[in-house]
Amino acid sequence: MTLTPSPTQRLVSLDLFRGLTMFLLVAEAAHVYDALLDLYPEGSGLHPFFLQFTHHEWNGLRFWDLIQPFFMFIVGVAMPFSLNKRLALSENRDSVTKHILKRCLLLFLFGTGLHCIYSGKLVFELWNVLTQLSFTVLVTYLLIDKGWKVQLGVSLALLLLTELLYRLYNPEAPFVHGTNFGNYTDQLLMGKINNGGWVAINCIPTAAHTIWGAICGNLLLSTKAPSEKIKLIAIAGIIGLIVGFGLDLAGITPIVKRISTTAFAFASGGWALLTLALSYWFVDVRDNKKWSFAFIVVGMNSIFIYLFAEILARWLNKTLGIFTVGFLSWTGLDEHGLALITALATLAALWGLCYFLYRKGIFFRI
Repeated sequence: MTLTPSPTQRLVSLDLFRGLTMFLLVAEAAHVYDALLDLYPEGSGLHPFFLQFTHHEWNGLRFWDLIQPFFMFIVGVAMPFSLNKRLALSENRDSVTKHILKRCLLLFLFGTGLHCIYSGKLVFELWNVLTQLSFTVLVTYLLIDKGWKVQLGVSLALLLLTELLYRLYNPEAPFVHGTNFGNYTDQLLMGKINNGGWVAINCIPTAAHTIWGAICGNLLLSTKAPSEKIKLIAIAGIIGLIVGFGLDLAGITPIVKRISTTAFAFASGGWALLTLALSYWFVDVRDNKKWSFAFIVVGMNSIFIYLFAEILARWLNKTLGIFTVGFLSWTGLDEHGLALITALATLAALWGLCYFLYRKGIFFRI
């Protein structure tokens, strides 16, 4: 059997991958993971598991460190499908280019605007995923027709550039928080550094994830047999894991998500590739589509629900807490148990909003 998507066809596996990633992000905004960690503090049996839903402090890799790379990667996978669809609908390339430029500008403004909302005042900060996505999308679009060898070469060159910049700036301790090249560029761009260690220059190595996604998108659109597509993506994923963890274990370059070291880019990219291969095999090739609906409805309005959750989820959690705590206080649940119920109610409300928009056929596009 040969499964070759038409130019306007959607891959359900891609919708699922995107929807599941967004669902996990929305759950964080709803404070589900905070509530679970409070309910199962350090020393309890489930604490190590729920700790995976937090970022690693520095050198290491937790599950939650993969969410942003997944998001960047998924956008790249979708780009060839989106481009082909627009061209099939008789849009010329100049119109598509204008759309991409507009989209990148909006992503940049949304990302910087969110930091103003977080701070409660006007600030200029470039650490948000949408701000960095505006750069990775533009770079990937410029390479979209160049062939996979050129795309792969540019992605590796970006990672090599990142490695050199960090090592040349501080040869003695290139990856130490507070004294690394990313901190230096943040001082130049924003006059400040992030207390958590995040740096704006992450957009350069993270562009590799979006480029790799576009390579996979073109592969999935090709006439190759599904088994061949899965094999190529899986092999690439395994290579990414070997290189990323190999650099870390050999003491060459540590895996640090907060500054997106080359080791982190390879390791997280490897997991993204393997996840795509698995979801494509399970959903599209094996035709297991029905159960994925709950996540797909979230992914259909990914940018909207991300912005909505980041801006209003805290307020929604507080508002719903009035009712969950008020009606359930008689049960004898402690504050941590009630907080978890409130967080789950908030998540359910956010999912319900996505479902409402889906049923009404309302999809926000930028």
